[in-house]
Amino acid sequence: MRATRSSVQKRDVGGEAYEEKSSDLSEPALETSRKTRRPAKKPRVDKEGLDRTRAGKATQAPKTGAEVTIKTEDLNGADIDPESGADIDEDVAAVKRDAARPPPVNSEYLPLPWKGRLGYACINTYLRSSTPPVFSSRTCRIASILAHRHPLHDETLPEHAVHNRPNKAAPADVARGSRYVEEIGLANARDVPRMLRWNEKYGIRFMRLSSDMFPFASHEVYGYKLAPFAAGALEEVGRLAAKLGHRLTMHPGQYTQLGSPRQGVVENAVRDLEYHDEMLSLLRLPEQQDRDAVMVLHLGGTFGDKTATIERFKTNYKALSASVKKRLVLENDDVGWSVHDLLPVCEELNIPLILDFHHHNIIFDASQVREGTHDIVPLFPRIKATWDRKRIRQKMHYSEPRPEAVTARQRRRHNPRPSGLPPCPDDMDLMIEAKDKEQAVFGLMRTFKLPGWDGFADIIPYERTDDKRGAPKKVVRGTETKAAGDIGKVGDASSEIGGVDEVAEDEIGMGGEDGRVYWPPGMEEWLRPKKREVKKST
Repeated sequence: MRATRSSVQKRDVGGEAYEEKSSDLSEPALETSRKTRRPAKKPRVDKEGLDRTRAGKATQAPKTGAEVTIKTEDLNGADIDPESGADIDEDVAAVKRDAARPPPVNSEYLPLPWKGRLGYACINTYLRSSTPPVFSSRTCRIASILAHRHPLHDETLPEHAVHNRPNKAAPADVARGSRYVEEIGLANARDVPRMLRWNEKYGIRFMRLSSDMFPFASHEVYGYKLAPFAAGALEEVGRLAAKLGHRLTMHPGQYTQLGSPRQGVVENAVRDLEYHDEMLSLLRLPEQQDRDAVMVLHLGGTFGDKTATIERFKTNYKALSASVKKRLVLENDDVGWSVHDLLPVCEELNIPLILDFHHHNIIFDASQVREGTHDIVPLFPRIKATWDRKRIRQKMHYSEPRPEAVTARQRRRHNPRPSGLPPCPDDMDLMIEAKDKEQAVFGLMRTFKLPGWDGFADIIPYERTDDKRGAPKKVVRGTETKAAGDIGKVGDASSEIGGVDEVAEDEIGMGGEDGRVYWPPGMEEWLRPKKREVKKST
């Protein structure tokens, strides 16, 4: 079953409020829904870090009016998905004001010849659209976990959306429901090695793992530990990453805030960090790769008082486990915290600082630097020192605003494919944050002739020869006998569709002999079979 887009709904089960998500499962199909009219296609959204933390938020105590006001004013739309294609409306005055701001001053330096690694986050668009799809963020609803505490009506048959569903009249077993959600997580983890092999084939050796790999693992009520059930699958991921020399990192979601004034939010954040740390630790990576497997965190809201928020963060950070503190790194954001805000905190607490160039161009200390990349370069030695002290290889983040963006809120949206490179060191691990994921990396490789730029080719529109949808099989006329049904003339070398070639299991989604895995900007629809056009009679 091809995955469906997730949605979040408020429900109440057993008197306890929670948020549930529609099923986002693929082969093996763990849950299906009744056939309905397909809604209009929406932009693909990377849900990195949102699913689990939304569910965690739902178990917290209700907010007071003051807390709601603080959050609304402070975050100023922090829940905007930077990779969504939706428009942001701004008033005319805001557009005029921001359009008239001083132009950015950018560095002329390009990190060429390139010796570093470009990476992408969580989803591989090409593999995600394969048949069967390959991805690591399948999820479920809490209602489904509760339903699967009951046995199927007929346990000798596979589950079916209509004919063989959980029998809620039968006694419930918590362990059975736990196995259901654990199997979803294992299906996610087992797809990661294929993603790593795909990355290796096309010269990408840096990737962010999905925080949604194990649904609800850090939930206050329905959470669970990954060991021992997932230890083997994650160790296999780590074994391959070690063999190939790939770097793996993670990025907890925006609601994981250690500086919050609400104790419930802090407790949720600690659980979330422990979950991420356990996942990375179970990879069993070699010492340096394990050290480089960091967890990227934003400081979060300012809550109307930056000084007080920083003090709360310091207190809560010091109470974290040594294992979490070993992995935690801070990143400047595009809402409230600039590089100049965070660098002193990182130096005091011995936390590496990630410089996000895109965020820096939106939130910066105008008393010390101008917008653009030029003025931030003198801070590079201090930023690098925060990494060197912990012997972790430095990484930076890069993205660009959409071309039509004017205001700060609009500029937070990521361009699906950035067109340039920042003035980072030429051996940097550079995470490209863009809607088009690995395709954005390919675009930069082609533009700047980076290593591997000639190792992939454009896809054939609407056709795939590397999955189980069925590759066209060429039949040469004149090679079969008339008894076999060949009615063509002998010697006619034209070809026609005559069957389906089998694709080896380890070659599914790998691009075939020609490495056809690149789709041009805006043409993601080429990844799927062309829809049949129905001509309307006049």
